Amino acid sequence: MSAKSLISITDFSKEEYLKIMHLAEDFEANPNQKLLQGKVIATLFFEPSTRTRLSFETAINRLGGKIIGFSDSSSSSVSKGETLHDTIRMVSNYADMIIMRHPLEGSARYASEVSSVPVINAGDGANQHPSQTLLDMYSITKTQGSLDNINLFLVGDLKYGRTVHSLLMAMLQFKDPIFNFIAPPELAMPNEYKILLTSKGIKYFEHTEFTDIINAADIIYMTRVQKERFIDPVEYEKVKNVYILRDAMLSNTKENMRILHPLPRINEIHTDVDSNPKAYYFTQAKNGVYTRMAIIAHLLNLK
Repeated sequence: MSAKSLISITDFSKEEYLKIMHLAEDFEANPNQKLLQGKVIATLFFEPSTRTRLSFETAINRLGGKIIGFSDSSSSSVSKGETLHDTIRMVSNYADMIIMRHPLEGSARYASEVSSVPVINAGDGANQHPSQTLLDMYSITKTQGSLDNINLFLVGDLKYGRTVHSLLMAMLQFKDPIFNFIAPPELAMPNEYKILLTSKGIKYFEHTEFTDIINAADIIYMTRVQKERFIDPVEYEKVKNVYILRDAMLSNTKENMRILHPLPRINEIHTDVDSNPKAYYFTQAKNGVYTRMAIIAHLLNLK
């Protein structure tokens, strides 16, 4: 790697996580800081994105930077057969940083090895989504006051869900997390993560239902079942509506409990939850702007 990049959530230390939390708080209090004046950031989205792309672009604009790139690979030379290697080599000549989403696992790590400028992984297949994890951590910090002693309920697609994989890895750095995995057998948390938790003596529990147990949760992290990760549409149809969170289910949950979701939701959170003060997912998305401002500022040593 030619420059400090953020490809996996484990590329940052616990101290860097806490620095990002502090910087995000600073940017939330004062969101227009022209630290990127005179700098160009490339956003290369080989895969569709709304929140991630727009919040990164908002972050760059609020920091005073310029944006180049594409939101659809069909409008780039990739459609002519250009390799990822050549695309990254070329774009790193034009920009001070590359933010990339790509459908192939490992593509972001490869890009960081080719690039002469920092690369931020905005999602590589079912692998990692570290900037989402950092905004999730900022949301937990804001709502719980700490990242220690959190009882975290991860619900839905735990097999392909890159957001839950990254969040699990980050929360290992903090004191006494408890994980509750709620998923159908077809979408269970992969064994390597459970083996890691066991090796570290961290408690986790697996469930196929969650109605009777959510009163213990500090954070309920809902995920959608990702149709695009399924080869067999019949398998997707079997599990797509397996968990739907409704307002009536929240009546006896903790006062401090908050519901997170990386979005977009399909129907795993009923709209009747939206008016509940424990629904935090839209504010969580807003937190993404401040957190991504913090990541950019940190990687470019701007603050």
